[in-house]
Amino acid sequence: MVIAIDGPAGAGKSTVTRKLADRLGFSFLDTGAMYRAVTWAAISRDVAFTDDDALLQLANSIQIAFDGDRVFVDEEDVSEPIRTPEVTRNIFHVADHPGIRGRLVELQRQIAATGNFVCEGRDQGTVAFPDSFCKIYLNASPQYRAMRRVAQLEAAGQYVDYDEVVAAQNLRDERDSNREVGRLMRAEDAIEVNTDNQSIANVVDELERIARAKIAARREG
Repeated sequence: MVIAIDGPAGAGKSTVTRKLADRLGFSFLDTGAMYRAVTWAAISRDVAFTDDDALLQLANSIQIAFDGDRVFVDEEDVSEPIRTPEVTRNIFHVADHPGIRGRLVELQRQIAATGNFVCEGRDQGTVAFPDSFCKIYLNASPQYRAMRRVAQLEAAGQYVDYDEVVAAQNLRDERDSNREVGRLMRAEDAIEVNTDNQSIANVVDELERIARAKIAARREG
């Protein structure tokens, strides 16, 4: 079974979906980490983001793997490096590449076929798993999303200006919503949950209620 959760950057998806997966006894798949992993690999291996063919070749050649919350590229732990502002600034080159998206969606489906997963990203309910029995669109206001991003970076020892985070977030929203493939959008049958002014625990409680109701309906049907 796949529970597909989508939403914009900073809506709190990674935090709450991990906790939801734990409560349900499901595995968690952070699909955004895959795009970050390819972006990091391009930067570390001096592959030009303007070279579409070289980027696709890179995406096809590296091995991306997960071990709990850790992310590996060719057996190297890149869990922290893929979260840097440099990777965030350049991830659109990878995310907008049709060939790379096709490759990573294929990989996501292969992973999800091995068990029960909560899959989090931008296009999980629309492209990767359009037939998912449970789709959730996690949303939040731009202000709250920026505040969460600043807090996340500061917790990792990266101190950034709030206004710069807002500007980068707005640019990313525009790119995510207008790319030709895998654009950010709510699936017609997705349940929207707004996380403004809500604690992590409250959001997870709401997602668990939705998920368990969907699971029960699926088993009865």
